[in-house]
Amino acid sequence: MKKTIALVTGGFTGESVISLKSAAVVARLLDPERYEVFTIFVYPGRWYYETEGQQYPVNLNDFSLDLPSGKVTFDGVFNCLHGSPGEDGKLAGYFELIDMPYTTCDVLTSAITMNKAFTKAIVEPIPELYVAKSVRLQRGDAQAAARVLAELRLPVFVKPNSGGSSIGMSKVKEEAALEEALLRAFQEDSEVLVEEFVSGREFSIGMYKAKGQVHVLPATEIVSSKEFFDFEAKYVAGVTEEITPGRMSTEEVARVKRIAAAVYEALGCRGAVRMDYFLRHEDGKCFFIELNTVPGQTETSLISQQVRAAGMEVRDFYTLLIEAMWE
Repeated sequence: MKKTIALVTGGFTGESVISLKSAAVVARLLDPERYEVFTIFVYPGRWYYETEGQQYPVNLNDFSLDLPSGKVTFDGVFNCLHGSPGEDGKLAGYFELIDMPYTTCDVLTSAITMNKAFTKAIVEPIPELYVAKSVRLQRGDAQAAARVLAELRLPVFVKPNSGGSSIGMSKVKEEAALEEALLRAFQEDSEVLVEEFVSGREFSIGMYKAKGQVHVLPATEIVSSKEFFDFEAKYVAGVTEEITPGRMSTEEVARVKRIAAAVYEALGCRGAVRMDYFLRHEDGKCFFIELNTVPGQTETSLISQQVRAAGMEVRDFYTLLIEAMWE
């Protein structure tokens, strides 16, 4: 008997456009022999299912739909909602309250990993993993730029502490550009994280748990024509070269797999997540950048590339993620 799956997309932030693209791919690839899929759009004050131009609101008392054909209830949720509320724990909290299984990390892990500074503090003790020196700033701090210049060396990355898709992020190489970069980041979040630049090769690696075991996918090497892997580099074709599997030595592959699995466990992750990292040029040390708990699932997304590089079909990968909800 088919399971009924709610595919959740939309969102409250600028990442909603990517969420919609991810959901369209997932909807097309989910196994129709196993699952009946309803795409649920979540926007501020509007949760609905749409078919034939008609919108049907979600009953939030039990997360159901009242359709002309009858009431629809769900066996589980495939979360494809990047940013808030799908990635910061809000949606997870709602699903926990109504006892609805879902594919992504729980409330605590989602909330913590959305905060880059908190995440770094948790992963910093992991053997063989390093974090760049950083400063966390609050909106309204008149001394923010002075603190950065006093505590860090340029160049630095300025980023919203809880943002995603590199929205509001800047690389600052000169003092004169710092104030503008801080202003841009504070437009996205009330907290900003400023990190010293690490010169290295950039990679991203996916991990997931299925049948009680953490699996680490082949890493993707990011070779961008931009200063860094910003929104344009991530989502505009031709700006970035993505090499999967990434060019790493046998030792580096083994070391990064150990680190990635340890990060997954230390943060209490569930489902599929993606860790971004640098291998520093001078010594090959692995520097943590951030963890994405609802990674993109577009046709060209890094996770999809890595799944195929591991010899799997993306459809089978999605089946593993869904079935893991009931393990």
